Amino acid sequence: MTPAALAELVRATAVDVLSARGLDPAALPTAVTIERPRNPEHGDYATNLALQTAKKVGVTSRDLAGWLADALTGTDAISSVEVAGPGFLNLRLAADAQGAIVRDVLAAGEAYGRGDQLAGTRINLEFVSANPTGPIHLGGTRWAAVGDALGRILTANGGEVTREYYFNDAGAQIDRFVRSLIAAAKGEPAPEDGYAGGYIGDIAAEVLRQEPGALTGEDSHEVFRRIGVNLMFEEIKKDLHDFGTDFDVFFHEDSLHRSGAVTKAVEQLKGSGALYFENGAWWLRSTEFGDDKDRVVIKSDGDPAYIAGDIAYLVDKRSRGFDLCIYMLGADHHGYIGRLKAAASALGDDPASVEVLIGQMVNLVSEGKPVRMSKRAGTVITMQDLVDAVGVDAARYAMSRSSVDSSLDIDLDLLRKRSNDNPVFYVQYAHSRICSVLRNAADLGMTGNESFELLRHDREGDLIRTVGEFPRVVATAGELREPHRIARYLEELAGTLHRFYDTPECRVLPRGDDEATEVQRARLSLCTATRQVFANGLALLGVTAPERM
Repeated sequence: MTPAALAELVRATAVDVLSARGLDPAALPTAVTIERPRNPEHGDYATNLALQTAKKVGVTSRDLAGWLADALTGTDAISSVEVAGPGFLNLRLAADAQGAIVRDVLAAGEAYGRGDQLAGTRINLEFVSANPTGPIHLGGTRWAAVGDALGRILTANGGEVTREYYFNDAGAQIDRFVRSLIAAAKGEPAPEDGYAGGYIGDIAAEVLRQEPGALTGEDSHEVFRRIGVNLMFEEIKKDLHDFGTDFDVFFHEDSLHRSGAVTKAVEQLKGSGALYFENGAWWLRSTEFGDDKDRVVIKSDGDPAYIAGDIAYLVDKRSRGFDLCIYMLGADHHGYIGRLKAAASALGDDPASVEVLIGQMVNLVSEGKPVRMSKRAGTVITMQDLVDAVGVDAARYAMSRSSVDSSLDIDLDLLRKRSNDNPVFYVQYAHSRICSVLRNAADLGMTGNESFELLRHDREGDLIRTVGEFPRVVATAGELREPHRIARYLEELAGTLHRFYDTPECRVLPRGDDEATEVQRARLSLCTATRQVFANGLALLGVTAPERM
């Protein structure tokens, strides 16, 4: 019985208990909280339902907890219930009810952990969106890993997810990039406000190879812009693909200006009174919609400010039928939370249709010292630098296992280790360890069974219950937009597996020429189910599940 199924049983039982005593079941919470106690001696699961409900129906929490305990003890799935403290319920599952978790995993296979919480919801997930003026740096690498994992998790929860990359091919940064290419092509130093690094020289040389007369023509700037930006962006897309991150849509910022979408959005806001004219500029009344200050939309020189493109882009996303638009932005974009929600409100839209996630900085450390210089990009460390140092799996896992709300220090020396100190190795090794057991069992002609009522050892119960937590972890990771919950769960599962496997009383394979017992065959099925959960969890992070290490 999974925690979700147990929550339904507890609530249904509570409805019956209250109804039988003439008390109103409407006082019960819609969702019953089921948790695993920190101390396993307190039971398999615990709930505070009596504490939440008693006062609302006019009884003491201890009395209500006692009534619930008596009723639940009479069900087939519960072996015992204890009332603790002011009214907590500690529950122990019957062995066969625990075994139902293993059956569920084996039956669902790759679908185990998936839910329908977001069914029917069309989600636009925009992430990375790095300027096409250089290779992807560590901040973009973090979003590539976390954003791709979030997309997988939202899909696993039933959402219809479109991964989108906003290609910033308009604005001053593109002009600086082009001037840097031209300077490199001429053998001159980079402009003071330009871009440096070996990649600039490489791209400039490729432009000249494709257009030998690029420096002499009247449209030199346009030639370097057209070819150079495309070369840089193709390299970005290749790096992302090699990192396991692909996009459904590459949206060009420049298209919003060329199509007139920016002008149209601005006129719409003028017509609704959401813009006002002051000091020669047009301002969005964003403070009326929760922003910390009003924002300039059309500058005094008549050019659109950057937010004008953001507004037009939001209009475009919503016109494409997306119910939810998630933006994943860097640490220097915190102000975008208020301004994008204000823009949605000013357009007459629901601000809840916009979510902005802010990711903090990433630092690399080696031999206890910060790593700051890239061989190719000069002043920044790139995605390719990290992948070259530790590989795609370690890089993705390291980027995904911590909350994006916090800055992240990545220890390159740790990620190169093949030891349990390395979290990605720890999890992948757990998966490969089970695969080894399954191969050995196959060589012995040993198969699993469904006699899960025989799995009564504490280590067996711990592993079954941890496996059973996976659907809830996936649901919570999707609801809170926190892929790191998957990684931390997998590390907990790995530890639980290793403790189970290293317990002599829980031996899976028979010794020597002994025949496999029924309980050993049940343990083999448990191992098969656990391997499936590792594979499913790693797949959500975009990390491989190796069968041999």
